[in-house]
Amino acid sequence: MIRVLIADDQALVRTGFRVILDAEPDFEVVGESPDGRAAIEDAARLRPDVVLMDIRMPNLDGIEATRRIVAAGNPGPRILILTTFDLDEYVYEALRAGAGGFLLKDAGVEELLHAVRVVAAGDALLSPSITRRLIADYARRPPASEQPAALAELTPRELEVLRFVARGLSNSDIARRLVLGEATIKTHVARIFQKLDLHDRAQAVVVAYETGLVAPGDLATAE
Repeated sequence: MIRVLIADDQALVRTGFRVILDAEPDFEVVGESPDGRAAIEDAARLRPDVVLMDIRMPNLDGIEATRRIVAAGNPGPRILILTTFDLDEYVYEALRAGAGGFLLKDAGVEELLHAVRVVAAGDALLSPSITRRLIADYARRPPASEQPAALAELTPRELEVLRFVARGLSNSDIARRLVLGEATIKTHVARIFQKLDLHDRAQAVVVAYETGLVAPGDLATAE
């Protein structure tokens, strides 16, 4: 069972998500939180696997709530952010805070179910529409003047793996590209996360683009 906590200040939205999730045999909605502070308390008390986190909420916004929940660790739930097209800057901040994925509020039922399952499994989820907007924004920004010192600690192979991660490839895809075992790639990814102090692949994408390790046009080479 995937235990889900729904954090949103709109009761009708919470009810809608609960109805959808409760209809699935592999989901259990363990609670609802009306604001960010309640989400932090409920996450600690109910120990869900995934938190559906709205961004704009009273008392404490979803980004700060995400940051505090992730910082608590042990290992803590995965955070799936609920967002809209006009919240791009919030997307960046939520990624840095440790969010594992983003779901548009107008997403369909199957998209919601898929998103929760993907994030619960420990993978990052960025919808194509959000990814396109993120890439377009990075394309408008000037290139980074220098890379962080931590990036210099990566081996050439780890840098290569990080580039593929930033392009959206899974461990198995990277293994095929580099003709290596999937377990080897998993080890490289773990070392990259440790050296760069990253929580997941979503944060790795941000680091790769912000440091200029990959350029927006590089995404197409993954296909």
